[in-house]
Amino acid sequence: MTFREPQIDTSPKVSDEIRKTTCYMCACRCGINVHMKDKKVAYIEGNRDHPVNKGVLCAKGSAGIMQVNAPSRLRKPLKRVGPRGSGEFEEISWEEAISTASDWLSEIHNTAPHKLAFFTGRDQSQSFTSYWAQHFGTPNYAAHGGFCSVNMAAAGIYTMGGAFWEFGQPDWDYTKLFMIFGVAEDHDSNPIKMGIGKIKARGAKVIGVNPVRSGYNAVADEWVGITPGTDGLFILSLIHELMKAGKIDLNYLAQYTNAAVLIDSNTGLMLRDDDGKQLVIDRNTGDLTPFDRKGVRPDLAATYRYAGTTHNTVMHLMAEKYIDKKYAPEAVAERCGISAGKIRRIAAELARVAFEESFELEQEWTDFRGESHKTITGRPVSFHAMRGISAHSNGFQTCRALHVLQILLGSVEVPGGFRFKPPYPKPVEAHPKPHGDSGPGRPLNGPHLGFPRGPEDLLLDENNQPIRIDKAFTWENPMSAHGLMHMVISNAHAQDPYPIDTLFMYMANMSWNSSMNTSGVIKMLTDQNDDGGYRIPRIIYSDAYNSEMVAYADLILPDTTYLERHDCISLLDRPICEADAAADAIRWPVIEPDRDVRGFQSVLIDLGARIGLPAFLNEDGSQKWKDYGDYIVNHERRPGIGPLAGFRGENGDQTGRGEVNPEQLDNYIENGGFFVEHIPDEALYMKPWNAAYQDWAVGMGIYDTPQPYLFQLYVEPMRKFQRAAEGHGDRQPPDHLRERLQEVMDPLPIWYPPIEDSTIDTNTFGVHALTQRPMAMYHSWGSQNAWLRQLHSENPLHLPTKLWKQHGFSEGDWACVTSAHGKITVPVAHQAALNENTVWTWNAIGKRKGTWGLSEDAPEATKGYLLNHLINELLPPKGDGLRWANSDPITGQAAWFDLRVNIEKVDPRTSSLPSLDPIKSPVGHGPDEIKWKVGK
Repeated sequence: MTFREPQIDTSPKVSDEIRKTTCYMCACRCGINVHMKDKKVAYIEGNRDHPVNKGVLCAKGSAGIMQVNAPSRLRKPLKRVGPRGSGEFEEISWEEAISTASDWLSEIHNTAPHKLAFFTGRDQSQSFTSYWAQHFGTPNYAAHGGFCSVNMAAAGIYTMGGAFWEFGQPDWDYTKLFMIFGVAEDHDSNPIKMGIGKIKARGAKVIGVNPVRSGYNAVADEWVGITPGTDGLFILSLIHELMKAGKIDLNYLAQYTNAAVLIDSNTGLMLRDDDGKQLVIDRNTGDLTPFDRKGVRPDLAATYRYAGTTHNTVMHLMAEKYIDKKYAPEAVAERCGISAGKIRRIAAELARVAFEESFELEQEWTDFRGESHKTITGRPVSFHAMRGISAHSNGFQTCRALHVLQILLGSVEVPGGFRFKPPYPKPVEAHPKPHGDSGPGRPLNGPHLGFPRGPEDLLLDENNQPIRIDKAFTWENPMSAHGLMHMVISNAHAQDPYPIDTLFMYMANMSWNSSMNTSGVIKMLTDQNDDGGYRIPRIIYSDAYNSEMVAYADLILPDTTYLERHDCISLLDRPICEADAAADAIRWPVIEPDRDVRGFQSVLIDLGARIGLPAFLNEDGSQKWKDYGDYIVNHERRPGIGPLAGFRGENGDQTGRGEVNPEQLDNYIENGGFFVEHIPDEALYMKPWNAAYQDWAVGMGIYDTPQPYLFQLYVEPMRKFQRAAEGHGDRQPPDHLRERLQEVMDPLPIWYPPIEDSTIDTNTFGVHALTQRPMAMYHSWGSQNAWLRQLHSENPLHLPTKLWKQHGFSEGDWACVTSAHGKITVPVAHQAALNENTVWTWNAIGKRKGTWGLSEDAPEATKGYLLNHLINELLPPKGDGLRWANSDPITGQAAWFDLRVNIEKVDPRTSSLPSLDPIKSPVGHGPDEIKWKVGK
């Protein structure tokens, strides 16, 4: 019998057409090619032409198909008919849903707009949602940054005009030493993976500083398994070693930072001239002069004596502070869990690469003083950090310390170092201050969120009481640039500082993985007054999926998935820029919804018009924009400046600034869903001081006028708050906060132990506990995705070898884990590459039974769990009757990673504890088997 080879089609038809848009499976915002068959999504791949991912796409990006087809998708607007938390709803029409919401909101807008609390989760349209809230008139708006990474962002803005991730990136082309702190795998994963691969192929070294060795730390050449909450102490010890050895860039510090600025010895404020410019001593002449005078050579070691008082430079104060022996490696080693020898060796390696491997890049440029330069000095050391060092109660000062470390090395905005992405860098002066003045029927007097310059910018009423429900911008957390989303429900329930009427949330799973004190928050959402009414009277919620939060709302406005709507990744918000280019992008409806759902931003436009907000109406009273796509094209934030920078002008041939182009969205779609404008060569580096960059940024609409500035090693606004705590000024803090403010608001970076350590018995709760998201997950969405569930459907608690042996654990064992706030019982696993006194698990794998379209016996609901059950939004009571937030006292960032626990071995179980009662699902459950194929 003759054998015949089987006939195999080696080039099957992949798709009928390709539609290019932007991924939303994490915050990378990668470009994707969506392959279509029969008008359905058949396949998703990376777009090779896209500036962010250049064709690379991760597992969750490809799995976007499963998000679009998830059984958990909400299908129609819902009105609650059972008790809150029961999951009992009836489907209603969009007309009834919009009418109900607009009736509720109109009443508040016209009487007491502060009684609306409007907070959004990890959405990417915050410039629009904040615009809506501002014109509604409520002071109570913020997004998820307050429980994510406000410490990193705010510390960077106040120190150098930008921070890591969306603000900037390493110079992957020239970096020779890359050091990462607290970086998990869920953020910016494709660019970092590509960058690490690029520099390692070139022989560069990667050092990972993280209690947990996973992801990027697993491929690092050296892993530093630091004790949680001590990163700042480790960094200050590195600074101690570098300053002691004189291994700092003196010219860079003198020319581009406030290191040479004189500090008034009487007040701790900067000496300034009549125009408010910071003053230095010119090394050439010995004269007192403004920092930006042409030809000035600021003297780092200068003193200035006036009226019998000697005033010293910032550099002098830094030397006094950081050369102190308390920062010596031997003094910090035990606390940090890093040997003194390793600290010294890392400091020496930073110095060696920064200075012995420095180089000159031939590139002419002109600085802000009008002086021309032929070359730029490269310092091939770069850093990257994220939530791991940010989500502590000492996180703001820790992030400041890291920014100061890279500035001391002269490795910011130079070849080989850290480079800003447009629209950054922006000095703090270029950002708004927070606003909170509102009244019935009128808009807020300015943007909600901003950067206070001193006590005069706090949002306090005439009785010194908080204006905002989350108490942002008060003496409790003066520089809370992103608000305190984790405190909203708690404060609303406590009616502190006042009761609210309606809680309106978008894509914020605040009854589950986005809340501290999960069981407590559930009780707050369902708690009733004596009259039977709910303590929080009304809750409106929008989500695309049946998340845990859905059951606790009274009205559900179902959102689309990301392939079914318009989105705008804008320079006004969170753009996709690279260090050498400004870039923005859109999403657009590559498919039509097969359910009765609407994009949330379009719903807000409808609501704004029905409520009668003037910004959402034409002069004749008609609705100004028909939907969000219409808004993206036709809205102008300032004349000629809109949400999108590309294809502006009547003919679509203008960039940055320009008239409205009616065909703008079509132009973006034709271009692959994005727009890129490259920075001129002479403007690529030294952006804060480079005249060519400043002019280019003005042309792009990033600035209205050039904004050169000095990096602020010494942050004067912090000193102003500190002075108020000392008794100076008209606006004074309450007495119980004076000591804390004097300690934490040091204008030079400091370290102090996590605040929870002082409120609990650290002998009883001696183990640190962390939670982080896996690379295959960003939103809660990920672990109900049929493809991604195969990677993470349960999450054991990982224990280091020391604790594993100490408690006699074996594979398959379970543990009872207790904190000062709660108790859980969970499966455990052994991990050798882990700080010896730290345990950890993946976040948001655990699901509430009845949610997300999962069956009640799904592993996510039985062996999955949350560490959130062990964390509280409030610190343990001090006995003073006050509610102390579990937050950074400067910014209010949620201190997720300060958690301390005790571990005890228990008998194995079949289900983790706590095991909450199932919620009735308004969307039912998915099929037992998924067989899915598009087209023939």
